[in-house]
Amino acid sequence: MPALVLLGAQWGDEGKGKATDLLGGSVDYVVRYQGGNNAGHTVVVGDQKYALHLLPSGILSPGCTPVIGNGVVIDPAVLLSELSGLNERGVDTSKLLISGNAHLITPYHRTVDKVSERFLGKRKIGTTGRGIGPTYADKINRVGIRVQDLFDESILRQKVEAALRDKNQILIKLYNRRAIGVDEVVEEYLGYAEKIKDYVADTTLILNKALEEDKVVLLEGGQGTLLDVDHGTYPFVTSSNPTAGGACTGSGIGPTKISRVIGILKAYTTRVGAGPFPTELFDDDGEALRRIGGEYGVTTGRDRRCGWFDAVIARYATRVNGLTDFFLTKLDVLTGWERIPVCVAYEIDGKRVEELPYSQSDFHHAKPIYETLPGWSEDISKAKSFDELPKNAQAYVKALEEMSGAPISAIGVGPGRDETIQINSFL
Repeated sequence: MPALVLLGAQWGDEGKGKATDLLGGSVDYVVRYQGGNNAGHTVVVGDQKYALHLLPSGILSPGCTPVIGNGVVIDPAVLLSELSGLNERGVDTSKLLISGNAHLITPYHRTVDKVSERFLGKRKIGTTGRGIGPTYADKINRVGIRVQDLFDESILRQKVEAALRDKNQILIKLYNRRAIGVDEVVEEYLGYAEKIKDYVADTTLILNKALEEDKVVLLEGGQGTLLDVDHGTYPFVTSSNPTAGGACTGSGIGPTKISRVIGILKAYTTRVGAGPFPTELFDDDGEALRRIGGEYGVTTGRDRRCGWFDAVIARYATRVNGLTDFFLTKLDVLTGWERIPVCVAYEIDGKRVEELPYSQSDFHHAKPIYETLPGWSEDISKAKSFDELPKNAQAYVKALEEMSGAPISAIGVGPGRDETIQINSFL
């Protein structure tokens, strides 16, 4: 059975948790393949709301095995706290699997992240300060600490000593901070070994065997396409690859085993942190989208920047991910607007541009060109089929589908698990 990839097609926060949860009952494994606890998913089940930061959304589906893949960076304290919180609410977390090759976030990664961002001043990127970037940097520099290192004290100590030899010099001499002790880090992290050892496995082997046994594997990305370190609005990006290619490297599943790539699109656009955002609104409409849509970061609590739907970005996401389907979320938030603008192109230096410019400078100066579509006032949260949507809502969805370049196969009409219109099956 081929694998499915589900990822954000904008700047993250599109509602991937709801989409993953919708599929959770139909798949056997849900795999987080990149990012860390800088991403957050909100999943509503009945009258219960769950905020997941590091764990795959599939952990809320009883028949599903959740997996944290090798491409994820893990803060063990956050992981254990999140597991404890779910256990206290009656959620069974015993099936979780963690790749032994996943890298670990340490106290020195978090410290470097915070002080370096503060040091940038007006040029700051908007990092969450959770140590994600420095951990990925250590991974690429081949001085990172992996989950498997927790079970060999000698290797763990050697790696911590090597990392702190340079980082303490930077903290002391550049940022005027105190040195971090090797012993305190080693002692803390050895304490995590016993607590997580039952979850650690060769996840790449397990997932590939599952596919050979006709099991369904869903690969779940954090953040979104425009935050990809290679294909996003660099340098205002995350430090990993949320795009479809990252699903392969972050899980160990080869590209020939992937059959569907599903992009999650919000019916408008949001982003958190610094960086260009052509359709951003600074008026009452922007504030209304934030308030009605509950646009506050799941992980950080920061206000999300809000704007109208950007079809240029959607087309770009379709191209770089090879999207086969879209899941359109939060259509209900737009109920009540008499007219709804949609960005169909940009104006850059007086010229109309239909595709995302490769130049960072051009994108910073891009001005949205809008087409305005008629809105609707009817409550759509109870709609169970596309035909039950108001005509103008149907027309809005069809217009977005045509502009974006891939079929819209599901529509979110409310925050609840059941408030979804399924047009085409993802399986």
